Amino acid sequence: MLNIYNTLSKTKEEFHPIEAGKVGMYVCGITVYDYCHIGHARVMVAFDVIVRHMRARGYEVNYIRNITDIDDKIFQRAEENGESYKVLTARFIDAMHEDERALHVLPPDAEPCASDNISEILEMIATLVEKGAAYRADNGDVYFAVENFESYGQLTNKKVDELLVGARVGVEVSKRSPVDFALWKAAKPGEASWPSPWGEGRPGWHIECSAMSTKCLGNTFDIHGGGPDLPFPHHENEIAQSEAATGQKYVNTWMHAGAVRVDNEKMSKSLGNFFTIRDVLKKYHPEVVRYFLISSHYRSPISYSEDNLKIAAAALRRFYIALRGVEIGESTSIDGQDLARFYAVMDDDFNTPEALAVMFDTAKSLNVLKDRNPNKAPDVAAELKLMGASLGLLQEDPEAFIQSGTEEINGQLKEEVEALIAQRKAAREAKDWGLADQARDALKARNVVVEDRPDGSTIWRIED
Repeated sequence: MLNIYNTLSKTKEEFHPIEAGKVGMYVCGITVYDYCHIGHARVMVAFDVIVRHMRARGYEVNYIRNITDIDDKIFQRAEENGESYKVLTARFIDAMHEDERALHVLPPDAEPCASDNISEILEMIATLVEKGAAYRADNGDVYFAVENFESYGQLTNKKVDELLVGARVGVEVSKRSPVDFALWKAAKPGEASWPSPWGEGRPGWHIECSAMSTKCLGNTFDIHGGGPDLPFPHHENEIAQSEAATGQKYVNTWMHAGAVRVDNEKMSKSLGNFFTIRDVLKKYHPEVVRYFLISSHYRSPISYSEDNLKIAAAALRRFYIALRGVEIGESTSIDGQDLARFYAVMDDDFNTPEALAVMFDTAKSLNVLKDRNPNKAPDVAAELKLMGASLGLLQEDPEAFIQSGTEEINGQLKEEVEALIAQRKAAREAKDWGLADQARDALKARNVVVEDRPDGSTIWRIED
């Protein structure tokens, strides 16, 4: 039985989809005005692992992840660049997809954009206005009337009275209440806009997701996910406007990924500790980054640091060393004990740290079998590969990864290592043991471990 921590109930629950065997999942995606950063990667990879595991367990998952392509930041950046918002967003959507492919993130089943769903957004706003849950203000904006929605705050335990105390009343005098939020924003001069019953304008951020999620998955669906900064106000507002519009429960299970911190500080451009995915991938193999991102439970904060990425690289290398030189079994019915343990811990709220621990046990067994019972090694290797695939890992050729799949091995070092290995081999053949020892010591100084194979070839790896 699959158990998932539900942010709404604040407890771990047995998962029962609305329709047996099928899962409708919506995850809030990226606002595309810049390159994706490592925090975005955390959310991408976390829900990619969740979807992979559900499918491995036999669920038919309809995974929807939206793109926010209408936003103040987008319009501001486009104006600064002197380009249309559509050109800007198209460029960063392409960049986002490149980053995802590099990290082995599978594409969602649908990826709706806000700009393609204006009619659905207008229809939901009109319903809310008709029901008295929203109103047009004097400034042309349309606001959701928070105080009319009795269960507001159910996701984050916010109380409207407490929000009113902390609100700045003078921020927007057109609102009936300072806690009301915009569904439709009147157009500003020179800004992209769309016609509506309330005048030219554009949708607010929150209404986009309500309209797109219910269009794709229905008024009530199984799982809604997102990043650590979304429960309030974004998801709280989604619940309010969706349930006020449809009269039905919006989402059964809410899931949120943990934050990424940099050396235990909040990631921020102003602090100079802000890293885009593509910048990180210039230094580290994509699987190393992915391993780092799943080495902590998806709900837990994770600290981005050079040390933690080096730990991830060393750990991943251990798996590839175990797989090296083993022919992967072709059996499609791998049912070993380790695989059963792997599925059991993943069924417990997608516990990737424990799942990786199981994989290390499997790798140890594989290393033993390679020496003592090589006939059984292929099936255990297949089991390890199957577990890795469920996490989006172990997709590379072992030898290629070991030699060039870590951040320590740049092009220059690789050339130096291969030259020293050739020197060592030639010296050994010439019985020049002094020169061979010099080459060996030079390799050792670079943390290179050399293994001579029975067929006369030599393989090597970096060892921490």
